[in-house]
Amino acid sequence: MPQTETPGTEVSPRTTQLRWWTELPLILLVYGCYSAGRLLARGDVSSAVDHGLEILRVEKALHLNAEHPLNRLFTREAWLGVPADFWYASLHYLITPAILVWLFRSRGHHYRAARTWLMTSTFIGLIGFTLLPTCPPRLLTAGHGFVDTMARYSSYGWWGGEASAPRGMGGMTNQYAAMPSLHVGWALWCGVMLWRYGGTRLARAAGVAYPLLTAIVVMGTANHYLLDAVAGAAVMGAGLLLAPYVMRGADRLRARLVPGATVVAAGSEGTGAPIVSGGCQTSTGERIPRQRLEPSAEPDAAPTDAGDGAPAAAR
Repeated sequence: MPQTETPGTEVSPRTTQLRWWTELPLILLVYGCYSAGRLLARGDVSSAVDHGLEILRVEKALHLNAEHPLNRLFTREAWLGVPADFWYASLHYLITPAILVWLFRSRGHHYRAARTWLMTSTFIGLIGFTLLPTCPPRLLTAGHGFVDTMARYSSYGWWGGEASAPRGMGGMTNQYAAMPSLHVGWALWCGVMLWRYGGTRLARAAGVAYPLLTAIVVMGTANHYLLDAVAGAAVMGAGLLLAPYVMRGADRLRARLVPGATVVAAGSEGTGAPIVSGGCQTSTGERIPRQRLEPSAEPDAAPTDAGDGAPAAAR
């Protein structure tokens, strides 16, 4: 049954069917902006170190210290540290696109809102990198008690001693983009998608485990502070709240740029093109299905002229 639109209520605008050849460039563009923004927002190293130390002071005041015991554990036990480094260096770039593709192919009616939420949160995180460059724990001096596990176990993986970048490409990354942790933020998004749309207990269990384990990994590998992880979750919350407004703005922009695109806003009446014009008349011999006669019309009235000299067909 076709969906009807009630004037005066919010109506979801009719959107063009999404195609992979339009979605893929859009996602690559957003990720390119994210990567370029990280490079442009390197900031001053001394300021980044100061911000990292300030986070440690705040956590100490709040009696929070999850990073040190986790980092010591991952440093002491290679069978935990090496998989954790692979997790940090790889899953961030594999699971998130996989969830996007799965939503696009199997949950198409939820895909656009989910994609907009992810992208909006990513841009908010980029603002955080720009305004608050932060040195991760692994780059603090040894006196602060952190060990860079990725540097220690770099011989096991494809990354070098400089973060999760491939060997020889460490200079192309921003080492001081620790606040907020989008590793945690993106993992939380993936978890919500699995929980809501996975449809099985296994999917829901993965939806809970993935963000929690990611938070443990980013702290155990000394790539993020606990408050970085909290900030990553907060960024996703802000993105979730802003995503409907972003979609609405995108719809309005599309209505202006694409000929024939129509957007029916909440509370608007009569803004869309009418299906039948007010002065429309039926042609000779035609009738609208289930058409009711006007109250003033008399059933037995004589047929009137149809406008071309021929009598109208008897009803």
